[in-house]
Amino acid sequence: MSTQHEPQPSTERLEQAVRAAETALIEYEIAVETFRIEVENFSRLHQQRLGPVYQRLDELDAEIAEAVAARTGDPDDVRKARQARAAVAPMPGVDELLGGWLQSEGMSPEAHAMLTDASVTPPQRVRPSEEARRRYRELMRKAHPDLVTDEAERARREEFVVRVNRAYADGDEDALAALAEEWAAGPRPEPDPLTRGEELYARLEWLAARKEWLSQVAADLENSAIGSMLKLADDDPDGLLAQISEQLATQVREREARLADLRAGR
Repeated sequence: MSTQHEPQPSTERLEQAVRAAETALIEYEIAVETFRIEVENFSRLHQQRLGPVYQRLDELDAEIAEAVAARTGDPDDVRKARQARAAVAPMPGVDELLGGWLQSEGMSPEAHAMLTDASVTPPQRVRPSEEARRRYRELMRKAHPDLVTDEAERARREEFVVRVNRAYADGDEDALAALAEEWAAGPRPEPDPLTRGEELYARLEWLAARKEWLSQVAADLENSAIGSMLKLADDDPDGLLAQISEQLATQVREREARLADLRAGR
């Protein structure tokens, strides 16, 4: 009695499947990374441009609460005024304790850059220019670490990609162009020759696991407060900052008018 065996995919078909999976994964990684950079840039610009406005709103809320408490003398109003003032009062002694490394809004840009390898200079835009995006995608498709399995070459690519990501986050087209020249002039080993049989299956499993992990990263980004805001303004994330700024300016004017009325006894 003959035993029937399931037909196994040919090595050539497996190689094609691995190539297709690698290409799809890299494109997905590029999409996730570009969105991550936009989230980070939006957060930094939001704090840089609108942080002082939020501080002004907190100060106005405290002054309004204090004016109300002074008028009514109600213990509950007095408690609310103290809470509002405590929210804007700086913590005493922190700057002195840390030798000036902290500012009122948090770690200084220089200190943050030393610890995170981030740029000291804030980005000019949430979304880098189309030219920067084009250069970035081209570099990532050529230099992506997932194209190789050799550990030394992978480490070299990972270090290079960190610099590419930094230049892209800053929207620095000249730096991206210089990195493209550096990559073209440097060692350019071909992607690893695809192994056979079981190792190809292992490579497919690794690519699938990597895609699953990236999907979770993407979901976390999209579900974050900043990510959710960006998804609502996908066509013009920089315009969203201007819109928020206008809304906050309106709130400042309303609170200033309310405070003026309270102080005038109205």
